Amino acid sequence: MDGFIAEGGGKVRFINGDYGDGKTHFMSVIRQLALQKQFASSFVVLTRDIPVHKFELIYQEVVLQLRGRFEGVGIRSLVQQWIEKQKKIDVDRETLLQSLRGVPKLDINFVNALMGLLRTPAENELPEETASSHELLYQWLEGKKIPKKNLTKFHIFEVLNKSTAKTFLQSLISFLKLTGHKGLIILLDELETVLAQGTSIRSAAYENIRLLMDNAEHSEYLQLFFSLIPDVLLSEKGFKSYDALWSRIRSVGDSESLNYRGTLIDLHKTPLKRQELIDLGVCLRKIHEISYRWEARDTVSENLIADMCQQQEEMGILSEVRLFIKQMIRFLDMAEQGHVAQDFNLTENLLASHKEMELEKTEKLEPAWDA
Repeated sequence: MDGFIAEGGGKVRFINGDYGDGKTHFMSVIRQLALQKQFASSFVVLTRDIPVHKFELIYQEVVLQLRGRFEGVGIRSLVQQWIEKQKKIDVDRETLLQSLRGVPKLDINFVNALMGLLRTPAENELPEETASSHELLYQWLEGKKIPKKNLTKFHIFEVLNKSTAKTFLQSLISFLKLTGHKGLIILLDELETVLAQGTSIRSAAYENIRLLMDNAEHSEYLQLFFSLIPDVLLSEKGFKSYDALWSRIRSVGDSESLNYRGTLIDLHKTPLKRQELIDLGVCLRKIHEISYRWEARDTVSENLIADMCQQQEEMGILSEVRLFIKQMIRFLDMAEQGHVAQDFNLTENLLASHKEMELEKTEKLEPAWDA
């Protein structure tokens, strides 16, 4: 981030991993690192209400979930605190207007929305009228649907749509830079939800992803992360079905070598080592002890945890962290309810946990909403 995005770069990256590999957790870590490094960030989970084929809804969620060097969450909190700062220093309006107009890539409509919020109410203007005007401007900044005729008095002539999306995003980044942020990190989780959609919706979604890639790579101070499962890259319903997108990314996962700076972050190529899994098991044991107020060390020992790891390794599935966690929790639950170590069957537990995982994957792949 510091060496590229903060210097004005733009990049898109894909986090590839199966269900349970830790994609969401990994993205949460990225978000936390971004905030620590003084970037703004927004974490969006793609769902029925926020589908990737409707960029307007994604943008609305991005600004709603925005976090950064300000109190609260969302662009409204960010702008409110900026407005209060301008009022405290009693800035000259004309000077501020000219200053904002000089900010690179800060669209004039965005500037006019900010100036509208700083406007001094007319003498005969009722407080409710002022509040209504402010609400209208905040909703415009949030990308809400507002009739253009209601905005012209503020000299705002554009609303969020597919053709203006890039301008809105660039203006957001410019304003974030103005308010002391190094850039914007957007994280879009669960891209695989698109696989359950019909052909037309998938095509629209993939076109949006292509546009987002273009916008990010030609933008400044922006990094975009998508999380996905391997099927999005490999299946015929995935990226392969849309040539304009597939031609852009077909080679991102071809290399067998691990490139930490590459477009594709493959979690399968960065598995935990056996000792790291054992350490994770010890942490889970401690959490279980605290939650259920008991002592688990004697029944679920480090040796038992190591044996679980060894069995997974022998079966070639040591990288399945979620499988290991399920086994640990199953053993801990049994032990807390009075079972002794001799009652534990490693093979039986592994197979039962694996079956449970496969069932969860099947449920995940079922269509979550109508195509």
